[in-house]
Amino acid sequence: MLVRTATKAMPSKRYKKALEMVDTRKAYPLKAAVEILVKFPKAKFNETVDLAFRLGVDPKQSDQMVRGTVPLPHGSGKTVRVLVFAKPGPAAEAAKSAGAEFVGFDDMIKKCTDGWTDFDVAIATPEAMGEVRKLGKVLGPRGLMPNPKTGTVTDDTTKAVKEVKAGRVEFKIDKAGNIHVPVGKASFPTSQIEENARAVIEAVAKARPHSVKGTYIESCAISATMSPPVRLDIREFAATTH
Repeated sequence: MLVRTATKAMPSKRYKKALEMVDTRKAYPLKAAVEILVKFPKAKFNETVDLAFRLGVDPKQSDQMVRGTVPLPHGSGKTVRVLVFAKPGPAAEAAKSAGAEFVGFDDMIKKCTDGWTDFDVAIATPEAMGEVRKLGKVLGPRGLMPNPKTGTVTDDTTKAVKEVKAGRVEFKIDKAGNIHVPVGKASFPTSQIEENARAVIEAVAKARPHSVKGTYIESCAISATMSPPVRLDIREFAATTH
């Protein structure tokens, strides 16, 4: 009888070569970490650069929830498709003028109720939220539900659309106490990746709940889609991470 056994995928030659370029036991200053990252062998597509945080919080405690948004100085490098829930009127017209791909109320609510989620960010006016909340089962699991804390429930649809289009990213802790945030593309100049990453680290640090005792940011690493992570020495952010 033939017994099948599970096998792990072997690291690619590119990944192995990248591993040789970094000391996985060492934590690097942000500038040095980014310089190492951009020297890694490139994939055949424009990889996303990502920051991963391990936080010293208890996600089960409501007063230790970590969530927020941060505008990336140099954008995310991603084309962001925006849906705005707004009744016909000034807010809807402003959203269209600001570049939102999808704007509507009853028609958009019906599309989402039927399972449509072909967009990246949803914004809603406070007036529209009474009905939009009913889409929780559709939008919630995908992280698409508008939320006042992230600036996506607002009457100022012009500002909201322009900010997400320009590269405002959202961060939110998961059930394991981790946060993952995109900070750009591998094709970005080194300085732009560093500045975007610095903005995100500072934003996460400032979002520290008052109830958290001890070390807040336990670890942080930067990586590209197909690369190994480079650990960051976050002591340069010590004022707000401990």
